[in-house]
Amino acid sequence: MDSKEAKTVADFLIADFENEMQTTLRVIEAVPNGHLDYRPDSKSKTGLGIVRHITLEDEWLLNCIANGEFTPPPDDSDACGIMNSAGAVARYKEKVPVALDRVRAMSGEKLVNVIDLFGMIKAPGVNFLAMAVKHSVHHRGQLSTYLRPMGGKVPGIYGPSADTQ
Repeated sequence: MDSKEAKTVADFLIADFENEMQTTLRVIEAVPNGHLDYRPDSKSKTGLGIVRHITLEDEWLLNCIANGEFTPPPDDSDACGIMNSAGAVARYKEKVPVALDRVRAMSGEKLVNVIDLFGMIKAPGVNFLAMAVKHSVHHRGQLSTYLRPMGGKVPGIYGPSADTQ
């Protein structure tokens, strides 16, 4: 892919990410604070753990792409300061659009530069932008399956849910 094509693809993916962000925020907002410790299995993250993971890693992935290198992922333990869905929503609204704007400002030349993800994957930055969209949607879907067992309601995601009809 040349730099012009990379910029075109990135523009599409950025618009897609912006659309998905609104749905992600609705899902995080729907998490009931009284059951943040819910997990369907001992191997699974808690509801709060997934909320933190989405909030922190969406920002982290985008900033790593903009920086052209991957740094260690953020700590999503209690030390991160996100203790409920409202705190996560506030941080997401503050940090993720700024990180996305940093990617938006990248030139096509920078988007085709290969980035090394800890020796596991080496790919152009634009490829990692596609991964960032998928990563966010994947974990949002995971969190949406927690909502009813946690006592919450599933918001519409790609149309109405049984809770929004």
